[in-house]
Amino acid sequence: MIAEAPSSSSSATALNFKPSNSVAHAPVAPLGDHEAHHFQPFKRWIPWLVPSFVVANVALFIVTMYVNDCPKHYVVGGSCFAPFLGRFSFQPLKQNPLFGPSSSTLEKMGALKVDKVVHGHQAWRLFSCIWLHGGVIHLLANMLSLVFIGIRLEQEFGFVRIGLLYVISGFGGSLLSALFIQSGISVGASGALFGLLGGMLSELLTNWTIYANKFAAMVTLLVIIVINLAVGILPHVDNFAHIGGFISGFLLGFVFLIRPHYKWVSQRNSRPGSARPPANSKHNPYQYVLWIVSFILLSAGLITGLVLLLKGVNLNDHCSWCHYLSCVPTAKWSCKPREVYCESTRIGTQLNMICLSNGRNHMFTVPKSSSVQAQLLCSQLCS
Repeated sequence: MIAEAPSSSSSATALNFKPSNSVAHAPVAPLGDHEAHHFQPFKRWIPWLVPSFVVANVALFIVTMYVNDCPKHYVVGGSCFAPFLGRFSFQPLKQNPLFGPSSSTLEKMGALKVDKVVHGHQAWRLFSCIWLHGGVIHLLANMLSLVFIGIRLEQEFGFVRIGLLYVISGFGGSLLSALFIQSGISVGASGALFGLLGGMLSELLTNWTIYANKFAAMVTLLVIIVINLAVGILPHVDNFAHIGGFISGFLLGFVFLIRPHYKWVSQRNSRPGSARPPANSKHNPYQYVLWIVSFILLSAGLITGLVLLLKGVNLNDHCSWCHYLSCVPTAKWSCKPREVYCESTRIGTQLNMICLSNGRNHMFTVPKSSSVQAQLLCSQLCS
């Protein structure tokens, strides 16, 4: 099972992007004490969508564990972990160390599996996989990151823009993952979370003139992004989803998170009859250029990627070094997926299966037509 790495971006809350009071602008009539206290250059939104996303992810994980029902579905090579939880008990830690369900259950619930997208015409998995998680650890890490990053962004930009940023970035992450990782399954919200980080970076760049301490904020944000991407080179971590989500979110930030320039805001908030600073347009020219270029690049990238995926293209065939972006082999671990082979003999519905890699054998009851279930049982037997 390939699970997207939990995005450990909780330190992003150290970035307190607020409009600078020291930005130079034309003089306006002074505000009274009461007016100055309540003056806000930009509208503040009450966040509800991000908390709803958290609730939805947690609820879907509970449903996934209910469907998994470890005690009912016999597990080869060990008993369920935390059996006192009943049907919500976890798979043995050798199968899933993240305290979660089996790979077959995640696949049933909508995990990203390239073969089913390309040959089974199930493109919806590119969206559904971002709401699934491999285990409790995976879920908690991603939801904490979503709360720390997403609520701040929703307060600043509203639920429509942040919701679109989250979903489209998640789709972009799934798309790049599917183009490079052709085996196994992938689940997790990390691609969407990296999209929020990418959006924060482009928002800082496109609204550069209205922020104080911009260089410190830029360095802090870049360090957070680099650390999270570096974690992605570990095995069983889908760093392509992180990269795809980040690039999508970075481009979307120039489209969705654009702010008016400060002179326009000052003019809008000045009192009637006061000397108003001239403001010919709401946005600076460079903001319009970034908007157009980013929209074209993002649209072209997503459409091209989707066409290549549905044609069954494996981008590893066109880039011999790109696999290092997701996993760097060392003496401690290998990046190659382990292939499993089993020998089996069948008598009616009874299937006697032997794993050739570890010699383990077991008798299963499998319908004759269920070759997919036989493959899953072989994988469990060899794990």
